Amino acid sequence: MTVETKLPYDKEYIEQFSQKRNEPEWMKSLRLQALEQADALEMPKPDKTKINRWNFSKFKHVSEREAISSKNDLPSEIQGLLNQEGASENVLVQCNQTVAYSALSKELKDKGVIFTDIFTAIQNHEDLVKRYYMKDAVSVDEHRLTAFHAALMNGGIFVYIPKNVQVEEPLQAIFWQEDPETALFNHVLVVADDNSSLTYVENYISHNDEQETIANVVTEVIAYNNATVSFGAVDNFAAGTTTYMNRRGIAYRDATINWALGQMNDGNTIFENVSHLVGDNSSVFPKTVTIGRGKQIENFTAKTVHYGLNTDAQILQHGVQKDSATSIFNAVGKIENGASKANAEQESRVLMLSKNARGDANPILLIDEDDVTAGHAASVGRVDPLQLYYLMSRGITRTEAERLIIHGFLAPVVNQLPIASVREQLKEVIEKKVY
Repeated sequence: MTVETKLPYDKEYIEQFSQKRNEPEWMKSLRLQALEQADALEMPKPDKTKINRWNFSKFKHVSEREAISSKNDLPSEIQGLLNQEGASENVLVQCNQTVAYSALSKELKDKGVIFTDIFTAIQNHEDLVKRYYMKDAVSVDEHRLTAFHAALMNGGIFVYIPKNVQVEEPLQAIFWQEDPETALFNHVLVVADDNSSLTYVENYISHNDEQETIANVVTEVIAYNNATVSFGAVDNFAAGTTTYMNRRGIAYRDATINWALGQMNDGNTIFENVSHLVGDNSSVFPKTVTIGRGKQIENFTAKTVHYGLNTDAQILQHGVQKDSATSIFNAVGKIENGASKANAEQESRVLMLSKNARGDANPILLIDEDDVTAGHAASVGRVDPLQLYYLMSRGITRTEAERLIIHGFLAPVVNQLPIASVREQLKEVIEKKVY
């Protein structure tokens, strides 16, 4: 059986959608070209994961709501994310495709910082958005899902940090899939100009355990010379959402990108995190944790591609599998010819808690240059019965013992995440998923 993956929206719909938002001609043309390409393009082929039965076409595209005047009017769950220790006053909350609440300090505005929803950015900062949107990091024609995304993009964020501007307080975005049928075709575009720095944190939340829909999210992070971007995320889509998450980064000379990613979805998930080290002395540090449960199927790929001299990339992935969950963890370090003195390191570890849970860790090094260093570590295993016995012999229940073991297994990654608010959010979500 093959699930239909043809878009349920035609050229006329795309034209009307673009016109309603008063988009410039280049954006409308990009959408229509993507729609035309989609049928001819193949679906992505994640390693060892069959997605032919996954839902990618059953969804509602638009669901709007009114903005609110104060964040105190947001649901308690959203307020909880905004009120954690280390949370920011610079916030944007998107409900379905509507900006429900946003705030940016006058100080950052005066410095030229842009932090706004993608549609406002297209209107007010068209030249900047056009310069970067699906150009270098992600291409429209990579496969059918990127073409779907380009045709139906219905929300997202644009962040721009000017040259020599250091943003000390995090920028925080919350994407709330309130309508259980509505899809998120989110596009997140973060640009840090020369000698700038920022911390950006985002959350994805939904509650559609039964109703089917999708999330097709593309993120592009561009760090120019000597810029530092710390990108943190906790993705927590419910079981009814099929997720395609594509996060890409480009690091130029002396630039650094820190990825701190918690993949806590309950539905089937394809996750890509690819970083290109273009400039000399650039570095990227992708760190990911995940918990799979129920019958979900997940495929995670973290990849770094080295082009510049003396580049450094260190991938760290830890995953826990429960019930009948199945996950593939790919860690890929690619060193191109000429990228001498590059360093590509990776560690992937998977812990299986149930006899029907499955995990697969695949370390991959692709090296076309001699003068480099590289290394990998990978392990897949079940809970050590001696650890359980030791804890239970001291009066701890089996459930509580497993909980302690899970926290201990994930701690080496969670504790290294450079963003305090992401660490706290992850700990809370891990606690909920363990039980």
